Amino acid sequence: MNWRGLAVCVMLAALCLITWFALEKKDRPFQASLTSKQEVVFWHFWGGEDRDVVDDVVRRFNESQEQYFVRSIAMPGNNLQAKLFLSVAGGDPPDLVNQDDPVIADWGERGVIKAIDEIIPDEDVQSLESWMFDSARRLTTYQGRLYGICNGLDIRALYFNQTVLDRFGFQPPKTIEELSAISTTISGNGDDESGSFAYLPDSRRLWAWGYVFGADFYDSEIADVQVDSPEVINALRWMTSFSKKFGPDNIIAYRKGDQSLPGKAFPLLPVSDDELVGRYSILMDGQWRVRNIVEFQKDRQTRGLAVPKFGVCPLPIPKDSTGRERAGWVNGNFFVVPKNAKNAKGAVEFAKFWIGFNSPVEAARTCADGGWIPVSSKVAETKVFQDYTDSNPLFAQFVNLAKSKNQFPIPQVVGASMFRRTVESAAYRAITNPDLKIETILRDADQEIQIHLDRVNRRIGNDK
Repeated sequence: MNWRGLAVCVMLAALCLITWFALEKKDRPFQASLTSKQEVVFWHFWGGEDRDVVDDVVRRFNESQEQYFVRSIAMPGNNLQAKLFLSVAGGDPPDLVNQDDPVIADWGERGVIKAIDEIIPDEDVQSLESWMFDSARRLTTYQGRLYGICNGLDIRALYFNQTVLDRFGFQPPKTIEELSAISTTISGNGDDESGSFAYLPDSRRLWAWGYVFGADFYDSEIADVQVDSPEVINALRWMTSFSKKFGPDNIIAYRKGDQSLPGKAFPLLPVSDDELVGRYSILMDGQWRVRNIVEFQKDRQTRGLAVPKFGVCPLPIPKDSTGRERAGWVNGNFFVVPKNAKNAKGAVEFAKFWIGFNSPVEAARTCADGGWIPVSSKVAETKVFQDYTDSNPLFAQFVNLAKSKNQFPIPQVVGASMFRRTVESAAYRAITNPDLKIETILRDADQEIQIHLDRVNRRIGNDK
């Protein structure tokens, strides 16, 4: 070997040694933590900017105490359930999983997850339940037992373009009748002078409007499906009135136009620089759209363009009816502890840290960093989070709605996913075929769901 080859070998050896030393040094704190702390394996589905927020929560928890060490693993959302089932069947599940689908009842009955009272004392469970918003507690309660710990809420409200409403002399609607009047005045067939429909109902949002009209959809005391109740019928009849007014073909064609928007653009926002209105003047959506509005307004201001004003209001209620104020459909993220988890107590401790049960300020930091709605007034009332909502007034409206006792999830039943699909399919059928009898459509859906749930309940021995 000549001197050049020897020099190359020495350099490669040195590089390998340096790399090994760097990696070994980097891993040392992790290994040391594992030897002195009990590991908690945490599966979640967050990516992008949200992944950074999650990693920061994990880091803060790991540094906050000496008993547990959380190791977070990002899992693709499409494969998470299948991998979880396989891990439980194989006896090697993670200790904690984050989820956002209506699976609490199904997983609880299958024995895939533990009830929280199997992990911590009853009095601690009761403290958790009383500490949370009603909306957060309902998301993880099945047959009176807590099967998960909610760590973030998704609330729906009405976004509105105040610039457009001002042009026509309207205030944000407080009643269904006012919303209908705004729609009639501003909207033509999608080609009026504003260039958009004022508002169009979405069949997937019958849940939200049903709760506003006073519906319950399901009576858990007697296991009775109530999809064809007068309240649901009235809600769907109102939603279908838009199809009768504007024509179902026009609405279907216009909705398809929403799909032509680039990426995940918010249809409330104008696309062209010379416009002040998007495809809609009023639109129901969740708190995550606040970020879109803020970015849009900053971009326009930077470029010296006219900036429309936007606002958020609760879903309006029917006038002179039994409707619920500040009502709607809620969902969100929650933690569950799989059966045979090796460190269930550590998993619950991390979940409690995340939601701020023992330290609301820590959760306030998490929610402010992620733009997430907290699950307790104790967190929402901290100065850290108040500073955040003061600088984000649109977001603050959603936080206020999260406190309402009239925010309800999809019924917590075994077969909740089927329940959801059938209700939304019935709503779509009615809206796209307004000449069909709504009572018949909902009665058929009601019977289909009831038969399915009765069959499932007989199989699992939950007959009422």
